Amino acid sequence: MPMHRPHLPHALALSIAFALALAAPASHAERSGAAPAAQEAVQDESRRLNAWFDEKFAEELRFSPIALTVLGRKELYDQLDDVSDEAAERQLAWRRATVEEMESRFDYDALDEEARLSWDLWKQQYELAAVRHRFRRNAYVFNQMQGVQSFLPTFLINFHKVESEADFQAYLSRLAALRKGFGTLLERARRNAEDGYRMPRFAYEGVLAEARAVVSGAPFDEGPDSALWADLQAKADGLAKAGTIDAARAETLKSQAREALLAHVAPAYRELIAWAEADLVNAQENPAGVGSTQPEGAEYYRAMLRLHTSTDLDPAQIHRIGLEEVERIHREMHAVMERVGFEGSLQDFFAYIASDPKFRFPDTDEGRQAYIDAATAAIDNIKQVLPRYFGLLPKADLVVRRVESFREQPGAAQHYMPGAPDGSRPGVYYAHLSDMGAMPIPELEVIAYHEGLPGHHMQISIAQELTGVPQFRTQARSTAYSEGWGLYAEWLAREMPGTYQDPYSEYGRLSSELWRAVRLVVDTGLHAKGWTEQQAVDYFQANTAIPDASVRSEVQRYITWPGQATAYKIGMLRIQELRRKAEAELGERFDIRGFHDAVLGGGALPMNLLERRVDQWIARVQGG
Repeated sequence: MPMHRPHLPHALALSIAFALALAAPASHAERSGAAPAAQEAVQDESRRLNAWFDEKFAEELRFSPIALTVLGRKELYDQLDDVSDEAAERQLAWRRATVEEMESRFDYDALDEEARLSWDLWKQQYELAAVRHRFRRNAYVFNQMQGVQSFLPTFLINFHKVESEADFQAYLSRLAALRKGFGTLLERARRNAEDGYRMPRFAYEGVLAEARAVVSGAPFDEGPDSALWADLQAKADGLAKAGTIDAARAETLKSQAREALLAHVAPAYRELIAWAEADLVNAQENPAGVGSTQPEGAEYYRAMLRLHTSTDLDPAQIHRIGLEEVERIHREMHAVMERVGFEGSLQDFFAYIASDPKFRFPDTDEGRQAYIDAATAAIDNIKQVLPRYFGLLPKADLVVRRVESFREQPGAAQHYMPGAPDGSRPGVYYAHLSDMGAMPIPELEVIAYHEGLPGHHMQISIAQELTGVPQFRTQARSTAYSEGWGLYAEWLAREMPGTYQDPYSEYGRLSSELWRAVRLVVDTGLHAKGWTEQQAVDYFQANTAIPDASVRSEVQRYITWPGQATAYKIGMLRIQELRRKAEAELGERFDIRGFHDAVLGGGALPMNLLERRVDQWIARVQGG
């Protein structure tokens, strides 16, 4: 089967290869030069270490009742995470102690390949946690992207299952704990703002909009039922319908829930709203990035680039890669223009796609359902051909849903929410559909492939379902790996039958890749070159066809989440580079399913460890 291979500018390929070489530490075996242990001893030591990892991961989960619930478990079901500084210090100290224990109790040279990867990943996770902890004041406590004000309702509604009265009471206990957690975070936000770590004005406005939406409607005011109240009533009625409790008891539980919302949730949110309203006047409009607005901002940004890309690429290198990729993708877009017979400039083509009504679904409930149906159909087509490209297949189902009203934002990026590892809860591809004008039809397919199949749902589900590796590997996260895979999946889908058949869908794919290339330029421009929000918006608008509402939302996301947006393109380029390497070294023995299983079958790995895993697969194939 012919494979589409994008051309990488020589300077770009060298930059990534050099940076990854710097980022990849020599293995313990390479450092020591030790001879391989006997196979039986290797198996025994690897089993011992894997059992230890499972013990330590079980200990680690006790730090996060929320993580336990996301995994579908009900331990600590009535609690929320301790978000205090003291708790963060305790957890980091625990991580440090586990690394010291691992290095003292186990022999790296007596481990098999997979166990060595686990060792190095465990240690790297501690090192990354230490970096995050060092710069914890630089991260905005509340923001419009990842704030607890929207996360906690989303978590309770979607993850806190109620199958018994005890589960319902645990939900109420979590509502009671919410106010204490908000208070702790609010005090930190106040202190940070006073010391120069104040989020921009738009972030305050986003937090206020989300917080007000959570406590709007019954029982907080005279409006229709709020999302939390509707969820609590539905879960109480569900117990009654299942025969777990009678109707009278269900009404009692609802009364208790209403009281919990008024006694705990309402005051917590109103305190947050009052602070955000009062401090809003001190926040910057048209802000620059952290490099020029925060204490130690430039150092923080370099650390975040290293964390998110798992390379040592510096801001200048990433900026240059972005400029080169933007130029290349623009050339490919010109080829699509010629294919459809469009005459004019690339900007004219952008304007045509942005303005012609045929490229949008109606801004009605019917139009929103049509979008969900079309995205579901695209994903269903991919499901049929997955076995040709993957040996490992996800067991968990995937559904497409609209984002809940209290957190829906016009033009905001679509996203994926993982299913439960045991398959009891499907993965969800969430679409923001409040403004259908921000949802161009040419980009529908590519987003479905990125968020769903063969993208995030494929990668995350397979990781969660892995056997034969320690459990912490199934839950590991690496931005460059996961987001690089999502972008690689958009490109991979070109090779699958029934995809991108309309040239405008191919244009949509290029638009998506262009968007991620522009991110390299804009993110580094904001945080390393002192660009303002408006300068970043201007660059975006000059080089892409992304709707204005989406552009503004994207730029604001980069400002409050430094470095994260660079991981997509850097990760994709690295996975493509590893595939070309495997194809070149294996020739006719190259098997696309084997390559993808090598990439996905070890869980989310930093780029240096992923390269090692692919090299090991190549060596096994060559060895016959």
